[in-house]
Amino acid sequence: MAGTGLSIDLMTITGIGAVTGYGWGRETFWEGVMSGKSAARFEPGYGLDPATGGWAALVPEGGDPAHGTRYGQAVLAAVGEAFADARARGWEPGSRVGLVHAAVLGDVRHWRDFSGPGGAEFRGRDFLRLLPSTPASVVTQAFGFTGPVIGVSAACSSANVAILQAKLWFAADLVDDVVCVASDLSATPELVRQFAKLGAAVVDVESLQGCRPFQEGSRGFSVGEAAVGFVLSRGSGRPYATVLGGAMNSEAHHVVSVEPSHERIIDCARRALADAGVGAAEIDFFNAHGTGTAQCDRAERDLLTRVFADRPAVYSMKPLAGHCQSASGAVELAAAALGYERGVIAAPPAVAPAHPRLLNGPSPAGPGLTAKLSLGMGGNNSMVILGPAA
Repeated sequence: MAGTGLSIDLMTITGIGAVTGYGWGRETFWEGVMSGKSAARFEPGYGLDPATGGWAALVPEGGDPAHGTRYGQAVLAAVGEAFADARARGWEPGSRVGLVHAAVLGDVRHWRDFSGPGGAEFRGRDFLRLLPSTPASVVTQAFGFTGPVIGVSAACSSANVAILQAKLWFAADLVDDVVCVASDLSATPELVRQFAKLGAAVVDVESLQGCRPFQEGSRGFSVGEAAVGFVLSRGSGRPYATVLGGAMNSEAHHVVSVEPSHERIIDCARRALADAGVGAAEIDFFNAHGTGTAQCDRAERDLLTRVFADRPAVYSMKPLAGHCQSASGAVELAAAALGYERGVIAAPPAVAPAHPRLLNGPSPAGPGLTAKLSLGMGGNNSMVILGPAA
């Protein structure tokens, strides 16, 4: 569906579950981002030199060992919390609940164990946990979801794409409700080190010092981990927010670098606005991809000027939760949706001279519309337009 709109009846976010570097649970996540302090901690072995430490926002221990590996535990916990949250808010699942699982690398630590010397000791069926279909199967069995099931992988744009996939299912009348879960617990020392070597990740200083989107002196992002679940419906229950529309496209340019004219990113934003049936002047908040890298900063500043006339208030969640790769957009959508209900945007504090529209710490949310941009490596662009619950 590259470059197309996705108009259907409005879809709402009715339940939210979160496992992040702050800990296990939606309220733990909210308290963390509202604190203005990064989830990143100094971790042994996470420096550019394997013998040194570095900063990363890793999911701490805390899952149920009965639910398999740490990765499987996080996926099931995020869905379970979102499901229970939606039920508590008056949602009743229909007979066809679909599941969209957004992921890129999957259970990296389990793969490492399986392919290493200890792999010979794995039981005959342990390898099944490595298959991308297994976490989704476990979720469907746990909650009785009998609608369609699909995995999506669009790099750091995966969570937005999962939301747009759900919209397509609603439009095709394949589902009554959809559960989306985006997961990435891939931040091993080896992976973090490679991002640091690329000049994208910052490991030698605390996140708020190295990751400064739209501010002077930003050097990149602090790597994070997360699994975030959403229950999506068409009006059932007491929703947090409304998904007004969205769009996605491909730059067809490079594996890592952003196409320098930014034309495809700008086209994606314009298509998202058209799909949502709103004008650029109606967007009050720009929830940025905001990695803090120079090329991302250039692209988003250009987009803000050319499409939005530098009008919306701007913020990025990555200095707080870290860059959670395929789950990054889900972390940021969750913060925006929770913010609508609670009347506040959990923006990080500004620490250096900044874009004039950058929010500085928690700020009043108001009822305005939010444009959530995600940019995935390989040129996967996506934008979702959110509004308050009707």
